[in-house]
Amino acid sequence: MFAIISFIPIVVTIVLMVGFNWPAKRALPLAWVLACIIGVAVWKMPVIAMDGTSAVGQTILGFLSAFETLVIIFGAILIMNTLSQSGAMAAINGMFKGITPDARLQAIIIGFIFGAFIEGAAGFGTPAALAAPLLISVGFPPLCAAMVALIFNSVPVCFGAVGTPTNMAFTTVKDAVAGLGGDLDAWKMALTFWSALPLAIGCAVILTIGVGFVCKFYGKEKKFSDVFPVIPYILFVTVTFDVFYLLIAAFIGPELVSLLAAIITLLVTLVTTKNGFLVPKDVWTFDKKDNWEKSWLATTKVPEPKISDMALVKAWTPYFIIAGLLVLTRVAQKFGVGLFDAMKSFTIGTGQSGVIFGGNWNWAILWNPGVVFIIVALLTIPLHGMSSENVNTAWKGALNQVKGAAIALLFGVAMVNIFRFTKMPAELVPAGVAEGVSYSMLYAMAKGLADVAGSAYLVIAPFIGVLGAYMSGSNTVSNTLFSSLQFTTAGIVHLPYVLIVALQNNGGAIGNMVCVNNVVSACATTGTNGNEGKIIKTNIIPCATFCIIVVLVMAIAIAMGANPQALPYS
Repeated sequence: MFAIISFIPIVVTIVLMVGFNWPAKRALPLAWVLACIIGVAVWKMPVIAMDGTSAVGQTILGFLSAFETLVIIFGAILIMNTLSQSGAMAAINGMFKGITPDARLQAIIIGFIFGAFIEGAAGFGTPAALAAPLLISVGFPPLCAAMVALIFNSVPVCFGAVGTPTNMAFTTVKDAVAGLGGDLDAWKMALTFWSALPLAIGCAVILTIGVGFVCKFYGKEKKFSDVFPVIPYILFVTVTFDVFYLLIAAFIGPELVSLLAAIITLLVTLVTTKNGFLVPKDVWTFDKKDNWEKSWLATTKVPEPKISDMALVKAWTPYFIIAGLLVLTRVAQKFGVGLFDAMKSFTIGTGQSGVIFGGNWNWAILWNPGVVFIIVALLTIPLHGMSSENVNTAWKGALNQVKGAAIALLFGVAMVNIFRFTKMPAELVPAGVAEGVSYSMLYAMAKGLADVAGSAYLVIAPFIGVLGAYMSGSNTVSNTLFSSLQFTTAGIVHLPYVLIVALQNNGGAIGNMVCVNNVVSACATTGTNGNEGKIIKTNIIPCATFCIIVVLVMAIAIAMGANPQALPYS
């Protein structure tokens, strides 16, 4: 019964967002209110107390924790807007024209590799918003461009916006990891690698499906088999991307996995493609526009990509600076360089004063990637000779774009804090719960899932992540909502904690293919409004396929005895 009661805020969120199309910024505040009411009325959580257990205190701490993530989101969007206003993004877009006339290769280079770079740099719906219009400009039907951009925006998503989803997953479980005696830095690195590995393994399959769908649904002869001549090229791109993707995940951390892997793959692929390496002899293109189905076309006018005469080196310089700073600080800190250890250790906040109703919040401000983005955005103003009007537009746009995410994240993290830090008095705890276990709302939900799913929970885990992304439009919010739940359930069913949280992270990434927010954004930027349902119906196939792949990878890993950074079970 307590499990059902605990799930009420989550169920209400799902019903409002999926059934009534409420945005996350409306649904999550209501869900937080419900969580507070249940926590206080049923779990006897104090409204105000000075021991760190109160609803008010945990809400404030949740807001402050979410603020750290919002700085990253704001910075990522700001640098993107700054480069768009300076003309740099137009110059980067222009680089892609004339590389190859083969639409199958264009889909991979622009839709996947460039999309992965944009995801790594900014995330939050920007890949489809930038890559899809660029695909249209090289001759793709608008609906096709939206579809393939969304399918390919899956592999890089765990590490979008310089690792924000993975960092958020870790943030929501790190107290539990520490409580079980885990090494936080090692656990985070393990989560990063095991989040990357299943996606890397599935990368070639998703690229094949994406290009195959382009050929099947939008080609002259409508044959999926038209993808077969491109498979050697797909394997080359996959191996190039995966090598750097996995090395960065294993040795540097989540911030640079997609960003650097995409930059390196882009440079390699541009050179090799230009020189004809593994390029099919027969050029595959779309039929004449006169023969396109009406539903493929834009229903509203889409602006052409801007033209810029900015030099490519100058256009890319801000991203080179960002990548250089992040690599330098992360790698140097791992080798114990004093300056960078000090940067990570320097915090602003409450110290150990317990001033927030018995709780504390301390922010390593110099270690926040968002702060790096903001600094580089400021440096870009003189570097690119931007006008005050363009600067104003970039900053206003970033503030407006972050508003919706802000409300959703603030109340999402606060709600999860309520779930985690409720503690039912011992005399009310139901029979069958192990002595000494903190019977929180989160534990009750996890116990309910464990009782229903048992050892089959491994199969369910990524689909919970997909559901979170579908509901909220964000892997970050999905991880905010469900990472702690997945962690706690893993402990109850005795599955490796790292692997189950990684599956949550994978599911949230894969769910980007079908999440309503991203689909609506892709349709808006391609002018194909009204086709959202058609795209979701098509993209369910690669979404489900990818989930099965990541489950199989983790099942094999567990069968082989993998349990990275093992912790005691409940």
